Amino acid sequence: MKVVLGVAGGIAAYKACELLRLFTESGHEVRVVPTRDALRFVGEPTWAALSGHPVTTDVWESVHEVPHVRIGQSADLVVVAPATADLLAKAAHGLAGDLLTNTLLTARCPVVFAPAMHTEMWQHPATRANVATLRERGAIVIDPAVGRLTGADTGPGRLPDPAEIFQVCLRVLRGAPRDLAGRKVVVSAGGTREAVDPVRFIGNRSSGLQGYALARTAAARGAEVTVVAANVTLPDPAGATVVRVESTAQLREAVLAASAGADVVVLAAAVADFRPADRHDVKIKKTDGEPEPIRLTKNPDILAELGQRRGTYPKVIVGFAAETHDVLANGQAKLARKGCDLLVVNQVGERLAFGTPDNAATVLVAGGDPIEVPRGPKEDVADAVWDAVAARLS
Repeated sequence: MKVVLGVAGGIAAYKACELLRLFTESGHEVRVVPTRDALRFVGEPTWAALSGHPVTTDVWESVHEVPHVRIGQSADLVVVAPATADLLAKAAHGLAGDLLTNTLLTARCPVVFAPAMHTEMWQHPATRANVATLRERGAIVIDPAVGRLTGADTGPGRLPDPAEIFQVCLRVLRGAPRDLAGRKVVVSAGGTREAVDPVRFIGNRSSGLQGYALARTAAARGAEVTVVAANVTLPDPAGATVVRVESTAQLREAVLAASAGADVVVLAAAVADFRPADRHDVKIKKTDGEPEPIRLTKNPDILAELGQRRGTYPKVIVGFAAETHDVLANGQAKLARKGCDLLVVNQVGERLAFGTPDNAATVLVAGGDPIEVPRGPKEDVADAVWDAVAARLS
């Protein structure tokens, strides 16, 4: 497919080289269209060498080919990374002073903006208004990541990981619908840990891959995404706000806070059912004889609590059930018991679900027929879940 990579004049322009490489190595034809200021950070020879196409910022070069019209018309996707505050303002107001802004006006394909700027610029009312305008017109504007910015500053405004931007773009290229535009969704991911002492914990094998696939896919479908991540070591999904937690109690607090005003809550994290009744303040030392047993107590049931609290929001609640046996029977019982709208049931075990790139699942629907998802990439399960959620919302 033909991809236009627009590059605006920010220090994060160097990261767009990695994004360009990901596109070209996956077989896409990429035309890089930088702004004049972008070439102050990464020169024209670099973009030309990596893309295999000539690079210019000027509408007056190769005029006979009408580049300011043809590039946008022939594209299957336009992605701007980084998108500066200046570029977002020009795009929102339809200005066309260079080749990139002309391309944005002529493109009739999906357009993805990956902003990068200082926190104050991202949070300024003018920028927020421009972002809202672009989203209303159907563009996907990925919220920036939180992290180290230019100099010693830290905050929201960092360009998301290029590999994560690439994954969102792949979902868009594959025809992800815009049925979650304007929706606020919360996704929990990973696995909780319950401390035994300062060194040891009770945990599980969940990696967060399925939860992050759900978050990434929701962003590609236009949603505003918050991820509550329990002990996940993956790069943050592009376009998602990530809240990091460790224990079930922390995850409960974060999910309940984030779900206020959310349209959808998806509890994909593997939550510990039990925790040690007594947490030792110092490391338990090995002694002669048998160790003292660890007494357990129940953790709060977050999914059931959400179901009991249901009011105007969230409109749809999705649970996950990781089962080792009697998968569908246990899942149906859990769906009825928890009061959720959808329950995603998958079998777990050795090389199944946890820590693997693929998954198979059955999506149980309250009052409807189950949806079978054959084994495949975890994004396939995510698409099936969001398809069912979108149908529920409508």
